[in-house]
Amino acid sequence: MGHRVGVIVGSASEASLNRRLAEGLAPLAEEAGLTFVDIPIAHLPFYGTQFDKDFPEVGWEFKRAIEDVDGLLIVTPEYNRSIPGVLKNAIDWATRPGGASSLPGVPTAVIGATKGAVSTAVAQAHLKSILTSQGVPLVGVPEAYIRVGDGFFADDGSIASEGTREFLAGFLDALRELIDRWA
Repeated sequence: MGHRVGVIVGSASEASLNRRLAEGLAPLAEEAGLTFVDIPIAHLPFYGTQFDKDFPEVGWEFKRAIEDVDGLLIVTPEYNRSIPGVLKNAIDWATRPGGASSLPGVPTAVIGATKGAVSTAVAQAHLKSILTSQGVPLVGVPEAYIRVGDGFFADDGSIASEGTREFLAGFLDALRELIDRWA
């Protein structure tokens, strides 16, 4: 039986490298028995405690999207050695109002891509710390810090390198196994 995995891309950029990575992962996910479901975040207003008294429908819709999947894949760029504000904002919405967090117990994998040499290691460390504090079970191994250079993506948007595809397939298998353990 396949699992539905919500994909949250932590970028509001129209030309997002991480969006391209998520799209390139989709065929590999299908091979692993996972179906990707996009969970957009760029439309969420900046969270503030004023929303807790009268939680808006946009917040409830976002929370339901998380609750309607079996697991999450968060694909994050690294901005200034951390996660983008739009992603942190989405996490704040997912954990509110107080006592009604949608994140605890949701099996989650974190991946990210950049053209830089350090990739997204620091952003992922910050993100994993935030998620762990919210009771999110995480894929620990393998970690996936993807450095994208020329030729990383094939003309059709797929991952060009067979070795990289094999590594990423193993990463997605680890997510499926985590979901199976938490099911």
